[in-house]
Order: sequence, then structure tokens, then C-alpha cells
Amino acid sequence: MKILVYGAGVLGSYLAHVLARGGNDVTVLARGKRYEELTKDGIVIRHYFQRKTTVDKVRVIHHLSSEEMYDLIFVVMKYNDFPSVLPILAQNQSSHIVLVGNNADAHEMQNDLQKNSAVKKNIVFGFQLSGGRREADRMICIRGGGHMVLGSLEGELSFKPLLEKAFEKVKYKLDYQEDMDAWLKSHIVTILAMNAISITSDNQFKKIAKNKKLLMQMITAIDEGFKVLESLGYTIIPANQVKFIRNYRGMVYSFLKIYHMSPITKLIDGSPYEIAALMNKFAILKQKSNVLTPHLDEIAQQFNAKFVEIAKQN
Repeated sequence: MKILVYGAGVLGSYLAHVLARGGNDVTVLARGKRYEELTKDGIVIRHYFQRKTTVDKVRVIHHLSSEEMYDLIFVVMKYNDFPSVLPILAQNQSSHIVLVGNNADAHEMQNDLQKNSAVKKNIVFGFQLSGGRREADRMICIRGGGHMVLGSLEGELSFKPLLEKAFEKVKYKLDYQEDMDAWLKSHIVTILAMNAISITSDNQFKKIAKNKKLLMQMITAIDEGFKVLESLGYTIIPANQVKFIRNYRGMVYSFLKIYHMSPITKLIDGSPYEIAALMNKFAILKQKSNVLTPHLDEIAQQFNAKFVEIAKQN
């Protein structure tokens, strides 16, 4: 199959690696220095838990023309980068698009693509369960087995057989969700509190782990976020998140403490620009809900002050 992976960060690189190992004809779209790296060296990934390094040579482009056709296009990028890519996807003739990553605007993005596209677009939203960070000459990938959560906003996935075929020769789980928009919004609630506190604390994870008050604030803020979604009619997915947050806070606290003490936290990059964009979008949902969120509001206020500093430095 002819597949384009649009985006060559940690997640896009790992996805391209999996698809290439599955025997697909894979092209990666990258720009700037990353384009030069991939052209020269291929996709170099250090798989942290598996203790191995892989290298995959793929075709690399830096621009998607309107005429170039692919069986599947996976767009793998941060939430704040999606808007700049939608017009390019709209002009391309390919029909089957998977938008992979955090997304608070699934319906809006789908409507935008379908309204402005030259051909009918079949759109699926996905989230790859892996992380990592970029180093000078390679990507560090943090993962268990390969795993992506997928779902359509229109019921059954119209090109599910194509997706199955793309991954049929590799160990990579496709987990289909009936309500992908609810899944994405539920996920955003969790990462907002955790990442905002990490960024505000200058990623001093061990310091966070030793601050019980801060971790309990994180847990309460997540619960407040879930209440916002519930008040607006969203189902929290997976449902056991709510159960643990509300009934087993001591267990959640212990997990978060251990997580922030572990070395892998330093290897997972969180983008302040993506968190800022998600925070702004979630603020709109909070206003619609009229649910009080004092702990989440305090975290957001501290993050916003920190973000101003970060933006000035860059």
C-alpha cells in the first residue's frame, strides 16, 4: 500500500517505522533539518524498553502536492499544528485521512476538510499510545506494543479494511472506539493537569513526586475536568478513569508519585504550545458547563504565567 506519514516527530517516526516494517510503500513528509536527517540517515529510532535501535530507509518529501495520491494519509502532529495542514490536505486528491494526536476540535476539523476538499474525504481520528523525545541523531521511543486508538465521527469506519491491511504484517494493535470525540476529550482532561504542572515546575519531576499537595491537586483537577465533560453530555472513556479518580485516590496518588519518580518522565516531551492551545479550548467547554473548577483554574493560571515566559524566550 502507498502510505504517507505527514509529520516526522517521535510519534510520526515510530508510525512510519511500523508501516515500513509491514511491507508498505511509505513516504514521510518532513521539513527543514528533519528532512535532511531522514534523507541522509533514514528513520533512526532507539526503542527504550526494547533496548534496540532500528533504521528504516523511506521516501522523504517536504511538500504535499495536490496531485500526489496515497491509499492512506496519517497526519501525526501536535494539536496546535493541525490548522496549518488542513488546507494542504483539502487540496490533495487522496481520500482516506487519519488525523493522529490530541484533538479538541474533531468535528470542526472534519467539517473544514470536507467543506473545502476537492474530492470526498473519509476522515478518521486516532491517538497512538507511545511517547518519547528527539535527540541529536535519533528518536527515543517509549512504548509497550504498538497501539493506536481509532474512531470515526460518523459511526462505522468507511475504510477499516485498508487500515487492517496496512498493519496486518506487524504487531500493532488497532483499538476501535465508537465515540472517538469523547475519548479524545477525556484524554485531554488527564494530560492538561499533568503536563501543565510539569511545565510550570520546569519538568522537575522528582520535586513534583515529593509534593503530595501538588499531586492531590492534580487528581482533583482531573476530576473537575471530568465533571465538566459529564455536564455537557460526554461519556468519560475509558470509564474506569472516573472510578479510580473518585473512589481510589490513594491508589492514584501512589501511581502518580511512582510515575514522576521514574526516569522515563524525562524522556517524554510535553509541548507548552500544545498544552496552551488545549487549555484555551477546554476553557470554552468550562464556560458552557458552568461547573466550578477551582483546582484546575489555579493550575491553568500558573501555567499561563509560565507560558508567557516561555513564549518571550522563543
